[in-house]
Amino acid sequence: MTKNLVNEYRRRFLAGLGLMVGATLLPELSNTQAADVTARPENEPASSHKRWGMLIDVKRLTDGGAAMVAACQHEHGWGHDPQASAEQQAQWMRVVKVTDKQTLHSFSLPVMCQHCEKPPCVDVCPTGASMKRADGIVYVNKHTCIGCRYCMMACPYKARSFVHEPLKDQKPHSPRGIGTVESCNLCVHRIDKGQLPACVEAAPHAVIFGDLQDPDSRISQALKASGGTQIRADLGLNPQVYYLNI
Repeated sequence: MTKNLVNEYRRRFLAGLGLMVGATLLPELSNTQAADVTARPENEPASSHKRWGMLIDVKRLTDGGAAMVAACQHEHGWGHDPQASAEQQAQWMRVVKVTDKQTLHSFSLPVMCQHCEKPPCVDVCPTGASMKRADGIVYVNKHTCIGCRYCMMACPYKARSFVHEPLKDQKPHSPRGIGTVESCNLCVHRIDKGQLPACVEAAPHAVIFGDLQDPDSRISQALKASGGTQIRADLGLNPQVYYLNI
């Protein structure tokens, strides 16, 4: 009888421990996360009452973020020109391998436009083509971009590409133009329709997306519970993309 009670207590303890550990990890994608992104009426501008952000748990990205990159490519149609060199190939998102020189610990993480609160790319743009919406999304207006590439030089994350190659089969929702600069726009066309970015849907077990200004959103709750790291936080740009376990 005593042995059975001990086993029962042990099972309860381990179950409780599992719940505690699970609470520090990102939960699976659910209707709750989708509900954090609501469609914006076409006749209303983007609002500063929202600030869209992303939290990526690197430990849960078993492929280092390759699926996220592939989803971005499929959604926007970049990086598929066989005639372009590696230096000339468009790249909205890439997988970066990081190795600690002292411990030799390595991990990979996806890096894209970090959608800074104080984006240097916007500050240096002479035409205003590089801009930030009221909800924090940073993107490029292809109609006014002159291809000077000042924004590429200003970005500390190397998150922008110059379009060298001739374009064909463009996506209607993601127009591109030779001689212009482009980068991740957080799938703004999807967000405005109340949908999640393509890369988030590709890695629902590892990424949370939502409104950083809403204390009840899943991303705000996850950041409060588990924290998060901004790449080059020392620059004071306050990026909207956070990482866990880096």
